[in-house]
Amino acid sequence: MNGKKDYESKLYSALSLIIFMALWIIASIVASDVFAGPLAVIKALISDLTGKHRVIDHTLISLSRSLTGWTLAFLAALPVSFLMGWYKPFRLIVEPWTKFIKSIPPIAYIPLVVVALGLGESAKITVIFIACFLTMVINIYQGVLNVDVTLIKAAKVLGLNNVEIFTKVIMPASLPFIFVGARLGMSVALTTLIAAELTGAQKGLGMMIQSASSYIQMDVVMMGIVIIGSIGFGLDRLIAYVERKLTVWQETIQI
Repeated sequence: MNGKKDYESKLYSALSLIIFMALWIIASIVASDVFAGPLAVIKALISDLTGKHRVIDHTLISLSRSLTGWTLAFLAALPVSFLMGWYKPFRLIVEPWTKFIKSIPPIAYIPLVVVALGLGESAKITVIFIACFLTMVINIYQGVLNVDVTLIKAAKVLGLNNVEIFTKVIMPASLPFIFVGARLGMSVALTTLIAAELTGAQKGLGMMIQSASSYIQMDVVMMGIVIIGSIGFGLDRLIAYVERKLTVWQETIQI
């Protein structure tokens, strides 16, 4: 049974890739001035890899910025989220702030961040941190709020104190929401990357895309977009894999 499901999953994944490539090719034919085709992108990538290898440097720097901002945001979001979900007074004070700041696009913080931190790496990481942190806080703390009250009551009947209830009931029950927040945060980190690299970056995929667009090098622009999308997809699959390993007890819908 599992073998059949794995086969179907691979089949549909292959079909999805074929459809994507077909749409990409059609778009490159219909709007060739905007969309470079797959072959043009591959040629641009090969040319770069056999030349100065700049795309590798851009990719590693952007990946480092995104992962650093995401990691710091995740570590900061966990305690804040649990405090918001577990302690009502703290939630009533902090929740309006998070929702207000969340409604502001990260690019709006760039002038403030540049004045405060300059044009170094810390400014870029801070912009990514802000965007990821707020996204993860809101998703994780909603998970804490949605923990089944019956579980908490049962734990109290069994004699567990508040610390034990938090560590043995609240945290495990919130684990799926933590991973959802982590995956959304990773997506936000990559979508915020270009905005973050507006703060005077000399290297990075966002900077590469902006520079190429100025010279109408659409093959390089599409190459950067595809690389960012591939990194995002790969990291999302990695987090999803870890989630499956740590939440094997969770019932999921199997179609």
